[in-house]
Order: sequence, then C-alpha cells, then structure tokens
Amino acid sequence: MVESLANPYRSTGLPGASRDADGLPSTDAASVARLLALCPAHEVTPLHDAPALAGRAGVARVSIKDERRRMGLGSFKALGAAYAIAHAADEARTGDWADALKGRVYVAASAGNHGLSVAAGARLFGAEAVIYLAETVPEAFAERLRAIGARVVREGATYEESMDAAQTVADRKAWQLLSDSSWPGYIDLPRRVMEGYLQLAAEAESQIGTPPTHILLQAGVGGLAAAVAAHVRTVWGEEPIIVVVEPKAAPALMESIRAGRLVTAEGPVSSMGRLDCKTPSMVALAGLARDADLFVTITEEEVAQGVAELATFGYATTPSGGAGLAALLAGLPGIGDDAHALAILSEGTEDV
Repeated sequence: MVESLANPYRSTGLPGASRDADGLPSTDAASVARLLALCPAHEVTPLHDAPALAGRAGVARVSIKDERRRMGLGSFKALGAAYAIAHAADEARTGDWADALKGRVYVAASAGNHGLSVAAGARLFGAEAVIYLAETVPEAFAERLRAIGARVVREGATYEESMDAAQTVADRKAWQLLSDSSWPGYIDLPRRVMEGYLQLAAEAESQIGTPPTHILLQAGVGGLAAAVAAHVRTVWGEEPIIVVVEPKAAPALMESIRAGRLVTAEGPVSSMGRLDCKTPSMVALAGLARDADLFVTITEEEVAQGVAELATFGYATTPSGGAGLAALLAGLPGIGDDAHALAILSEGTEDV
C-alpha cells in the first residue's frame, strides 16, 4: 500500500499564496491547439481502454493516455519546451519559420525528455540548444540529444547541480534559460512549458466519454500534474479525485503540502529518474495545492513490480512513465471496485 497524504488546502490553495492567475497554471488549451495545428509532426495520441488491467487493479475501468509516441520524441515532454519555443517564434517571426529565432540560444538542464523537447524546438526555429546533464544521466540519452543538434555539457552529480550550472551559464552569456520548473522571479517560461501539456489533457477529455472518478498524475517538479489538474477542474469541476504520485525518494510536493509552503525534500537517488526532483515548481505547487485531492508516494520495489506488470499487459514503459499506474496496482487508499481511473503513460522505454 502506498503512503498517502490528504490535501488540506484543496480548493483554497496554500496559505499566503498569490491568487494572481499568472502565478497559477494556465488553462488556455485553445492557444496550444492553434500552434500545434501548424506543426507537421503533431498527431493526437491514443487513449486506451484497459479492461484486463482494470481487473488486476480491482476497479471498474482504467483509461490510459498513451504518450509514448508523442511527436516522435517518445514522451509528453514534446508538448512542453518545444511549445514554449514555438510560442516565442510565433511572436518573433517576420519571415520564414525556420529562421524565426536565429541567433537565440536556449539552455536547459535535463534529467530526461525535457532536453529533447528543448533541442527539437530550437532546431525547428533556427535557435541553438545547450543541454546540461548530470553525471547520472545515461550516455545514450546524451547521444539522442546530439543527434537532433543539441550541444551537451556534463556538469554536476545531481539534476539540481546541473540546473545550477545551466542557470549560471545563462546569466553569464545572456542565453535564454528554459526550465520546466519555476521559482520567484522565473515564472513566465516554465508556465508556458506547462501550458503545452494542456493539449494532452484536452485530448483525453474529448476521447474518454464519461469523466473518470479518479485521475492519477505522476510528478517530478509537478508541471504535467498541475497542468492536467487545472484543465480537469475547468472542464469536469470538483468531482474527479486527483491523485498526485511521487517517488518515496523524492516527495517534494507531498512534503511541501505537509509543511504548507515550498520545501526541498531529501532522499536517495530514485529509479524514477524523470520524477527524481527534490524541489517542486512554484507554479505547479500552487496549482496542485488548489486542485489535487491526494498526494501519494511509491517505493522503488512497488514501481519495479508495477512496470513489469504493465509490460505484460502491452504497456511497456519506464518507472517514471508508469508510476501512476504502478501506484494503482500497488493499492490506492479509498479507491473502490466501481472506480474509473484515468492515468498517463508518459514515456516509452529508454530505447525509444
């Protein structure tokens, strides 16, 4: 059974937090759809009904939004940084799209797919991408980044240290830092990255028919979870129970909710590498404090078992990509046999 914490700030938000819309996740899915319509690589990803998996989990229905082939990049992250860069290109363009951001350099730290999205977006619009990776990130991922034109820099033993290095070089060289996390003084771009994820939520809404009773959202810094949760509250109101799933080794959002303010969590390295973020995004935390019902953590053993089971059902993924479904299989508190759970298979296997 996973560890859980009911959200005491549901509907009201964190005490003392700004109620300004600019400090909360966007709900402007229409703007995202408009820009994506111009992208030849864009296709709607499938929503699977998984009756066999539902039977194993002991619930009535499981719906899975499958992001493993999103725009050829293998993850939902294709909707984030690349969308933020496309938005900048749309504002700057005076001629050819391919030269809209010529001369601009985007720099980012990445523990996985965010870097691919930055690199792909930069290449599309004539910019350069420099991606900082921690020593723990596999070299195969670095090669994927180089293959789409990014310059890769190794620095730091952890994601947080590579993030510090990216911010330092951005300040020194006047490059554009493009992070998927936010903090005081750095809000607009990460909020735009989160806005891109609304496409995923809007697609699921149109595909699913009857609204689910439970929505399982895995989280690292929290951008995907907060964007989907904000859309859910806009279109389906208060009824769906939104469950945020984090690694037990990186309970950044749960511990911040417990403390009533943004805190940095402590823990060992997790196999859920894309979720192994010890400090949450400020905008994501504000949104999830308002919109999420339950925060849970999942152990390394639980996610390993869950991902192995998912593969037998035809849903091969990584520990990061399958964490929400693994939590369902491990046993969520308060979920009954009449539940309809919606989850996101957020990335493909490492060889995608």
